[in-house]
Amino acid sequence: MSSVATIKRNVIPPHLEVKGGCPLSGILKVSGAKNSSLVLMAAALLTKEKLLLENVPQLTDIEVMSEILSNLGAKLTKTNNSIEIHSEFIHNAELPYQLVHSLRASFFCVGPLLTRLGKAKIPLPGGCNIGARPVDEHINGLKALGAEVEVKDDVVKAQVSSKNKRLHGANITLKYPSVGATETIVMASCLALGKTTISNAAREPEIQDLAKMLNSMGAKVFGAGTKKITIIGVESLRGTSHCVIPDRIEAGTFLIAAAITRSPLTIGPVIPNHLGAVISKLQECGCSISHHGNHHLKIIPRDISGVEITTSPFPGFPTDLQAPFMSLMATAKGSSKIKESVFEKRMQHVLELNKMGACIYLENNTAHIKGVKELLGSNVKGGDLRSSAAIILACLSAKGTSIFTGLEHLDRGYEKFEEKLTNAGSIISRKFEKITPQNSFTSNTISEDNINTQKNAA
Repeated sequence: MSSVATIKRNVIPPHLEVKGGCPLSGILKVSGAKNSSLVLMAAALLTKEKLLLENVPQLTDIEVMSEILSNLGAKLTKTNNSIEIHSEFIHNAELPYQLVHSLRASFFCVGPLLTRLGKAKIPLPGGCNIGARPVDEHINGLKALGAEVEVKDDVVKAQVSSKNKRLHGANITLKYPSVGATETIVMASCLALGKTTISNAAREPEIQDLAKMLNSMGAKVFGAGTKKITIIGVESLRGTSHCVIPDRIEAGTFLIAAAITRSPLTIGPVIPNHLGAVISKLQECGCSISHHGNHHLKIIPRDISGVEITTSPFPGFPTDLQAPFMSLMATAKGSSKIKESVFEKRMQHVLELNKMGACIYLENNTAHIKGVKELLGSNVKGGDLRSSAAIILACLSAKGTSIFTGLEHLDRGYEKFEEKLTNAGSIISRKFEKITPQNSFTSNTISEDNINTQKNAA
């Protein structure tokens, strides 16, 4: 009795196929800022009136935050890139673990919930695995405002015990200018009694965007964008409409895409002041960048040479563009050095870039890069949002075709990424699950039918 062989098959998850070496041209459109949209959505919990957000990118992170707000009792209406949020009836102060675990920005809800319900219960947040991102500064700030906060079994429980259920103003100094902590304290203190000051505050554009919207709702926030923010508490906030700022990280990614493919491109809309450090380094390494109209930048890459970079909070070089810039440096003339000073596990792209022929030596959180003449197409995988973008940029410049997996990371922060690049001239397409034969059998006897099946599958 003969045994029949079984062909083992490889399953390739959804992926991108990228043909490298194609020049780009035209205009790359920049979407609304993901990091700003998420905190603005959480701020909708501060008012019982309707909040209309425009220029919101269509991303999986935005979908998760929408589910979280709905779970709390808010009503959301979406139209293309606009979201109307009505939080009149908030009935739930506890966030579901599964949603919070996949989105770090979910922790932004804690301040608004404390002001609305006097309590909040939130599991410690998740997100990209790029190192420790403790919420100690958030918690210490809430305690200073009068909240009782307990962390037990990875769950944060907070409540306001005063009779009027209101937080009170305080003078708070952050040990580190954390963006998330600054935003959390600003939102929590808007409806607190008295005056709050935040010293050593983060200065990122997303904080300025939050303050602008809160002030249009009737809040009194002063100094956003500086190291000291002052908030005078008010009785209530009203609804408003607000247009989200352009995504400076996406804009920076597209500028680097132009540089790594050595292609002249126009990028926009952008706010150039949000990209000062990035523009400076691109100019230093050999790119010409000029204003094109009111809200666009035109980049013309020339000979790209190695430069040194150390990431730091705004207005320094953003940690979110460290990985994409490393892809560029892998193709530059000479040597370069990139030091990551914000997150300790943000070098996951190094191994993948080296698979493509890059010459990168990693020493702790500093990458020493020797530029190569060309990268080679390969099967590569992204481990977090920004490393995914970096690897795809490398694929755009590489010789041959690359297969990129890790779309679950990419889709968190880049709206229609491959569609935008395709419109600019790249040859990149999204493929769904694919099954391929592996030429492995369970016995030494192979039937003719199986041989034909294998040939047809190949």
